[in-house]
Amino acid sequence: MNVLILNQAFYPDVVSVAQHAADLATALADRGHKVTVVASRRAYDSPCHTFPPSEVWHGVRILRVPSTAFGKKALWRRICDFSTFYLACFVQLATLPRFDVVIAMTVPPLISVLAAIFIRVRGGQLVSWVMDLNPDEAIAAGALKEKSPVAKILAKLLSFSFASSDAIVVLDRYMKERVAAKGVPQDRLHVIAPWSHDSVVRFDEAGRERFRAAHGLTRHFVVMYSGNHSPCHPLDTLLDAARVLANEPSILFLFIGGGSQFASVKEFARLNSLSNILCLPYQPLSLLAASLSAADLHVVVMGEKFVGIVHPCKIYNIMAIGSPFLYIGPFPNHITDLSEASPSPSAHFARHGDTEAVVSCIRSAAARGPVRDAAHAEIAAQFSETALISQMISIIERLPDCHVKTLWKEMSTSKRANEQGIGNGS
Repeated sequence: MNVLILNQAFYPDVVSVAQHAADLATALADRGHKVTVVASRRAYDSPCHTFPPSEVWHGVRILRVPSTAFGKKALWRRICDFSTFYLACFVQLATLPRFDVVIAMTVPPLISVLAAIFIRVRGGQLVSWVMDLNPDEAIAAGALKEKSPVAKILAKLLSFSFASSDAIVVLDRYMKERVAAKGVPQDRLHVIAPWSHDSVVRFDEAGRERFRAAHGLTRHFVVMYSGNHSPCHPLDTLLDAARVLANEPSILFLFIGGGSQFASVKEFARLNSLSNILCLPYQPLSLLAASLSAADLHVVVMGEKFVGIVHPCKIYNIMAIGSPFLYIGPFPNHITDLSEASPSPSAHFARHGDTEAVVSCIRSAAARGPVRDAAHAEIAAQFSETALISQMISIIERLPDCHVKTLWKEMSTSKRANEQGIGNGS
């Protein structure tokens, strides 16, 4: 089978979406499929860093297209970078032959629309792998008004890509409910969480000690937020807790990663003269086990409006190393679902704005000291790469014949039924 994967970020980029795309691509190649990837020449979080225009890696052919490098400091900059990437992808796709399956991810937003146009022209089948949901995310973040003409156009484009998809992979039940409400038939929807990187992520005692020594963490109880710093994951309450705990020098807050809000964390520490906040860039995959193991308490944050729009995928790697964690965000959500299935004293919960509760959770965890929770590791095993990537490949390999011409009607009928309450007991 000839497979195309379309996503802005791919190996050797270190952001999570690039790692998951790489996992799938190499697994497909290992099964004998011919895999091509179209991605960006620029690193997702460091656009000044560029990669080779093409290469073959682990049997995967990678084609990287150019784009601008304005960065993420302003919305217009991101729009320019996304737009030039879309244009370069369009040109690249025009040169490519038909593929049996095209897998479109969601970086940048609505890149699946290009994939839908491509399969309409060339033929083949489309899998939409929804890592986050737009324009819903932009609306929830306040960057776009729900009733605006732009939002309506983007929603139509999303519907077009869904209508062109033979399978739509979402990350949790909340995302499935949101996508189904847009009129997508249930039989096209598949829930597969973004797996933990169990081949490289494990508790690493020696790596923990090296990482802590290298960054001056040895004598501290380390509260870590690792990953994308974005409006979807507002850190205000955690930062307020750091300010409250400034006079307790044994507790240190470590922020690792990047994103549009990463600079804001540094600025908060500077404006408040906080020496208990340390910021580090994304760590390479080879150091991920060591960096995650260096934490004594991990923090997972979900914005109030983002349940079903984005997914807290960092929880799986955190659980894989058996670490205690603190969740800050709305209830219910995927993490509270996991906790209810297997309650643990190492899982702490607080809502946005409740700084007192966050401080209390951190102090409680610090009083217990560094611990590993075997129950977390058992839960993580259900979301391991070994457990889930085979499910993803099975969906791809068992795709039925494409019948997208009838899907518009199916979606319209389903959406009207949802709006009228048909079939839901109302």
